[in-house]
Amino acid sequence: MSWRTKAKRKSCPFSSGRVAAESIDYKNYKLLKKFITETGKIVPSRITGVQNRYQHLIARSIKVARFLALIPYCDNH
Repeated sequence: MSWRTKAKRKSCPFSSGRVAAESIDYKNYKLLKKFITETGKIVPSRITGVQNRYQHLIARSIKVARFLALIPYCDNH
């Protein structure tokens, strides 16, 4: 046996129906905080398993929420 194993493909929570795609909105900051690291960076889709079209919506919503001061740009120094 090799030490490398096949990684299971991550499923998108929006396409599988666990989370409604309509909930991706800049006002829903609780959902958006799941896709931001503690330093304020947007987590890439290869880590979260989100499909490309939903990742674009999430990134755009995070940027709008940051502009409106609903989400901080970075952590406190």
